[in-house]
Amino acid sequence: MYLMPKNREILVKDSVSEKTIGLMRMQFWRKAVEDIYCDNPPHQPVAIELWKEKNLDDKAYRNIQELENYAENTQSSLLYLTLEILGIKDLHADHAASHIGKAQGIVTCLRATPYHGGRRKVFLPMDICMLHGVSQEDFLRRNQDKNVRDVIYDIASQAHLHLEHARSFHKSVPVKAFPAFLQTVSLEDYLKKIQRVDFDIFHPSLQQKNTLLPLSLYIQSWRKRY
Repeated sequence: MYLMPKNREILVKDSVSEKTIGLMRMQFWRKAVEDIYCDNPPHQPVAIELWKEKNLDDKAYRNIQELENYAENTQSSLLYLTLEILGIKDLHADHAASHIGKAQGIVTCLRATPYHGGRRKVFLPMDICMLHGVSQEDFLRRNQDKNVRDVIYDIASQAHLHLEHARSFHKSVPVKAFPAFLQTVSLEDYLKKIQRVDFDIFHPSLQQKNTLLPLSLYIQSWRKRY
């Protein structure tokens, strides 16, 4: 799978004169990465080319570490760029960004599973599927057996673990870095929703938007937390 080039950090940082504009660009690329992963790239030349590169190696992850590595090189890299734009050079902030990016990548993979299944594709880590005796066909058929839900539980738990690791640095991360990490609110919201439906990845409620999410984002921002 295509890995977002890390030297883009220099290009973005040098091409913006105001932090607000830079943050808007980072938000665009963060959303673009998710849309590319869902085979719905924005109508933007670079994004379309990245989507083409991604599909050259369109296959399931061999293990959870491979998924985390992909997330590190895409989602985490975007967070590193955001920190750079905010003028933050801090080891603890970088550690938090790494874990949040990995959580974001895992959650994105989970959220996209029904979409991919409709196109007869499954990207969930094969090692976890094999551990529970689940095949790709089980997901293509939208099987809701316990062993299928156990696969989702294991993967979701890994995302939750990364969020917990990121928050363990809370007292050491500069407060001005917190706006870069506010997507933890939406990540936690999804993980709570999937837990409520007993890890049924195909449950209709998971496709519904949380209308209170903006309020939650505001509260977390006001509380200076992530």
